[in-house]
Amino acid sequence: MLLAATAGAAPYAAFVMDARTGEVLHSRNADTRLYPASLTKMMTLYLVFNEIESGRMSLDQKITISRNAASEPPSKLGLKAGQKIALRYLIRAAAVKSANDAATAIGEAISGSEEEFARYMTRAARAMGMSRTTFKNAHGLTQAGHLSTARDMATLGRRLFYDFPEYYNLFSRITTDVPGRTLYNTNRKFLRAYQGADGIKTGYTAAAGFNLVASARRGNERIIAAMFGGTSTAQRNQQVAKLLDMGFDRAPTRVATVRPPALHISPKGGGGAPRGSGLVRTASLPVPRRNGGAIAPAEAPATVAMARNIDNLVSTVVTEAQREAAEAEAAAIIAAITASAPVGTPDSEMERPLRRPASIADTQVASLEPATVTDATPVRPVYEFGDWAIQIGTYRNRVNTEKLLLKTALMDLDSLEGAARKVEVTQVQGVTMYRARFVGLSQADAVKACARLQSRGDACDVVGPGG
Repeated sequence: MLLAATAGAAPYAAFVMDARTGEVLHSRNADTRLYPASLTKMMTLYLVFNEIESGRMSLDQKITISRNAASEPPSKLGLKAGQKIALRYLIRAAAVKSANDAATAIGEAISGSEEEFARYMTRAARAMGMSRTTFKNAHGLTQAGHLSTARDMATLGRRLFYDFPEYYNLFSRITTDVPGRTLYNTNRKFLRAYQGADGIKTGYTAAAGFNLVASARRGNERIIAAMFGGTSTAQRNQQVAKLLDMGFDRAPTRVATVRPPALHISPKGGGGAPRGSGLVRTASLPVPRRNGGAIAPAEAPATVAMARNIDNLVSTVVTEAQREAAEAEAAAIIAAITASAPVGTPDSEMERPLRRPASIADTQVASLEPATVTDATPVRPVYEFGDWAIQIGTYRNRVNTEKLLLKTALMDLDSLEGAARKVEVTQVQGVTMYRARFVGLSQADAVKACARLQSRGDACDVVGPGG
């Protein structure tokens, strides 16, 4: 049952966190259950991103609009019952315009009905630790029992940023296009006015007031602030700016990132596999040398041989269902690599990679061989997949460099698919160092891969042809 608009100001609540760690920087009425309004759509979008990443849905999938979705009140896209529209446009409309009909259509497409989808939303909220949130619809219009808190919505905003960095940019778009029209972001004034702001979502109903979950980055710091109960768009934006400023003042400049744990959610309940992979494919043999020749024992020490085992593992495991088993096997391989490391090369070296000196010209040599070691001397490269690379660090120890590449390959399988791992030897101020690179990427793939790693707090540099 929808509730009539309530008179008077909605209750005020605020919550500020360091997005890198989840540390609470400010809290006021943060656990009071209030109407979230269109902040609700953050969960609707999170769950559709999860469906796309799991392979159960696709961006180009055509969604048939129901009578229920078409009848939602504004803000709306104006969809007609029986109309078919690509899922990507529903996502854009829900994220940017906050369209209620688009949100309902997404929920119905995932779970069959809006009521069932609301139950899925609530299960997902519990899995995220949003203990005081209950959803009753996909859009956020005021309904009995449809409640959340400032803390819970900030938690959801952090999840969107870390779990789906490839889609997070939607929330910073000032405009977006759908067939026949351009949509304008409901949060565009704040995005334009506040330095470093890149999302996330506004919400308004008479019962809720003017709500906003905002995220901003300055240097190494990222702050998320949630506010409920604003009295106007201008007052809300001004107050959230103050909350973010408070967060930047209180947060440490440098801190180790603590990412949220992986979720196991699916529309049918019962857990499910962690998000992030794709479909099962048959295991393939290790990639042969380009010249077809055998690998001499001198070229295949124990470390490289074990790396080839994990390369085969990585190429095999592209499903969420096999991720945990793969990571366990990979951990055993990495442990064996660690055991073979020379004495006096502690893992702590991995925690402080050296940035690539601007004065040193790194030579990029693409290879289908997994993690071979080459001297960084000028050669004429032959590229099979592309002529761009990413560099994730420079280290004193080759084994640690190899371990980092293996771990990263498992962590970012989708964004690094098709890239070859490469350890390159160089001299930095007379000291032998090892560069960790993924090579054979297109420019677009290199930029995407680095953006994803950096969103997780990891070091990454895009390296151009010959760089």
